[in-house]
Amino acid sequence: MNNGSSDSTALSATEPHRTASFGSPGAPAPADAEPGAAASGAAEPTAAGSAPAGSAAAGSAGVAEDALTDPRYARFVADLLGVIAYGELSGFERLSSDARFSPSLADRANLARLAVQEFEHFELVGRFLAQLGVPVEDAMAPFQASVDAFHERTRPGDWYESLMKAYVLDAFSGDFYRALADSLDPRTRELISTINSGEGATHLQRRLKEALSDDPRLASRLALWGRRLVGEALTQAQRVGIEREYLAGLLFDNEAHTTQHTTALFSQLTRNHSRRMSALGLTA
Repeated sequence: MNNGSSDSTALSATEPHRTASFGSPGAPAPADAEPGAAASGAAEPTAAGSAPAGSAAAGSAGVAEDALTDPRYARFVADLLGVIAYGELSGFERLSSDARFSPSLADRANLARLAVQEFEHFELVGRFLAQLGVPVEDAMAPFQASVDAFHERTRPGDWYESLMKAYVLDAFSGDFYRALADSLDPRTRELISTINSGEGATHLQRRLKEALSDDPRLASRLALWGRRLVGEALTQAQRVGIEREYLAGLLFDNEAHTTQHTTALFSQLTRNHSRRMSALGLTA
């Protein structure tokens, strides 16, 4: 999914008491996700069902500064950054392609500029992963098939649908990653904040408003397309969490809370989408 949203809508589903279990019972830590473990005295994996030392389970204000020295927690972060990195790379490719079919040179230049921003974000995440000892290609690989299938299911019919897709996924991704950020260590939170600080959503919203003003017949088609996109995005987020048990650990403190937190988070994501559609004059 695309990232870089500038929408700062708060997610009420990100409750202060939500903490992460950081791993499935007995899950092994990968050797390539142990940055500086020997030198820094990284925590040993904890007993099944408990969180590693310094994790969010120790408090409600995120994770300790040195959490990335814990190999199990580093595995969670590598999973999360893997899907973010592949989303940014995919966003770069799609925006670059969309720019070629723009109705004006100004649109072409603006989408190209957003594509460059996506690639810069991809490189930021890649450098962060490298510091963890995880090649960005390895972190992205588990998500490639699923994300590619998502984009195949949501292939736009024309340039305006491409614009709407970029807008919806940019904003949805920004909301989703902000919801996870409260359960992360300061360094990883700062990285996600940097990625979410772009102006992509603002530009895309402005351009969509102009298009709808010029051609009111677009409204019903783009409203329907927006509903389909957010539905697919919600399904995709659930699928990725289920497929990657380590990543799912960032969302829920235990299995009993899974349904409750999933419902609250996704309901808020849907409400945020509805507000954005209303701002465009569309029915969500």
